[in-house]
Amino acid sequence: MDKILVQIIGAPIACKEGVKDSWREVARWADGQLKGHFGEAVDARYYDLFDADCPPMPNGVQLPLVMVDGEVVSSGGKISVPAIRRKIESILEKRTL
Repeated sequence: MDKILVQIIGAPIACKEGVKDSWREVARWADGQLKGHFGEAVDARYYDLFDADCPPMPNGVQLPLVMVDGEVVSSGGKISVPAIRRKIESILEKRTL
């Protein structure tokens, strides 16, 4: 069975203390949560907007962008592990039918 690909796209945030990479840290935490729940069925990857291997982004989206198997789960706002988990569960359900 193919792994479900979770792509989280963000960018460093400039602030008075310097540059923060908060979304990368949250993505790393989310990956741990998803691996704990789904094991090796999920492959979560973080991309900086300026990375050469950053996937193409649909028009009109905001950062952070979360896509699961190429479908937008969230755009802008917070990275929601429960929303990502619901989408993964939906995909796994369809695969078992």
